[in-house]
Amino acid sequence: MPMNITGHHVDVTPALRDYVNGKMERVIRHCDQLTDARCILEVEKLRHKAEATLFVSGGTIFAEAVADDMYAAIDSLVDRLDRRVKKHKDKQKDHHARDANKRLA
Repeated sequence: MPMNITGHHVDVTPALRDYVNGKMERVIRHCDQLTDARCILEVEKLRHKAEATLFVSGGTIFAEAVADDMYAAIDSLVDRLDRRVKKHKDKQKDHHARDANKRLA
């Protein structure tokens, strides 16, 4: 799935684009119902910020990270997105069906 990567006050080089796509593969692998993904990389003075929005069925997942280095911000962003995707996926499961089978037996 292609990912929309934009930059504010920073040029998104092919190396940076490949790094983001490589890291986001882990998040996309955990997310089954992903429809669209957008990532914004931003630089303000010495603050590097990375934010991403994932559009999944049932809602949107947003995360942002700030660091002194753009690559560190991307790593932190991917870790946060991965946790939120797993949490969203866990919420979508019907945990009560398992308990209903136990009651019938």
